[in-house]
Amino acid sequence: MFIRPHVLSSLALSLALSGLGVAPALAASTIKVGVLHSLSGTMAISETSLKNMALFAIDQINADGGVLGKKLEPVVVDPASNWPLFAEKARQLLSRDKVAVTFGCWTSVSRKSVLPVFEELNGLLFYPVQYEGEEMSPNVFYTGAAPNQQAIPAVEYLMSKEGGGARRFFLLGTDYVYPRTTNKILRAFLKTKGVKDADIQEAYTPFGHNDYQTIVANIKKFAAGGKTAVVSTINGDSNVPFYKELGNQGLKAAEVPVMAFSVGEEELKGMDAKPLAGHLAAWNYFMSVKNPVNAKWMADYRAWARKKGIAGADKLVTNDPMEATYVGIRLWAQAARKAGSTDVAAVSKALAGMRLDAPSGYPLEMDARNHHLRKPVMIGEIQPNGQFSVVWKSRSVVRAQPWSPYLPGNDKRPDAPVKSK
Repeated sequence: MFIRPHVLSSLALSLALSGLGVAPALAASTIKVGVLHSLSGTMAISETSLKNMALFAIDQINADGGVLGKKLEPVVVDPASNWPLFAEKARQLLSRDKVAVTFGCWTSVSRKSVLPVFEELNGLLFYPVQYEGEEMSPNVFYTGAAPNQQAIPAVEYLMSKEGGGARRFFLLGTDYVYPRTTNKILRAFLKTKGVKDADIQEAYTPFGHNDYQTIVANIKKFAAGGKTAVVSTINGDSNVPFYKELGNQGLKAAEVPVMAFSVGEEELKGMDAKPLAGHLAAWNYFMSVKNPVNAKWMADYRAWARKKGIAGADKLVTNDPMEATYVGIRLWAQAARKAGSTDVAAVSKALAGMRLDAPSGYPLEMDARNHHLRKPVMIGEIQPNGQFSVVWKSRSVVRAQPWSPYLPGNDKRPDAPVKSK
């Protein structure tokens, strides 16, 4: 049988690699990693900075020698705030681009859109944003906050003497799974604290909504019934008209504080923060925290941005999802080195219990069982300069509870991701 020379050459290379214990698929000179964030549409205001942070972290790792002797090659795609398109782009990254890992998504609807794809194709996703819980996939590592690491402590603070002693709550969110499920959890939690249904009101607006005149008027009317706080799960660029309308109607933090779960330094950058001073946000990191790790991280990020020619590099801000993105990428690289492989199962096993000194000033730890980070909780007060002053923080990192104990049936949920079928 005659074998053409170029076929013989390829066959010899494949056999040689197999003899060295190296799969031909790993013979590439780089390791591709996916970056899956909306760079256009309503969520671009929040997600563009996460794309930049991912590229910064990848460049840092490459400057340190890469992973397993190879450089990381980012594959950036833009799902354009289109939830079905997230699934298409995820399939492209896994099937065509053959990425070893993907860092991305912001909204829970985008994560839920890609989840079946990652489970079907056995891909690995690092999800960097706070979410509603009620999920624990073996193909996802959750580096943002579960409800007990953000939403519940935030409401407890609002009810405390230091937080103003609120007894009435206006739950305002964008109309999708994260706000609705989080508010379902908060409503159940508030009932355990003796808050009546009549003292809780909910309202939802679509993505990209920009007319909050009626809703803010309703908040003022509701607040006339007693000490009230607003809990905001508004996502994306709708935050700009919402906070602007608060100022237009003179609703001040001293009267009705707003506690936001999706407003950070990046969102405030595009607003006049002076009228918003005193309103609150709950996160696991704020740019204003003072520690050497955070100072170096911010300085290095701005230096990288200057080198890349990014506009306003010297004034770039950092925020919680950016830190969670950075931490996720560094942990994945650390785990791949420990495992000696980018195989999903091997990396997942290596991640269990892995720790990293984070810009938050706390040593974050990947829980050995539930694929969630153990993180601190912080509550910040908006300052006129668009930064946050930390008014409360947990003494140590808090272990995530993916399944909220306030929802029926969750006492029987597993505390570890079940294996893919």
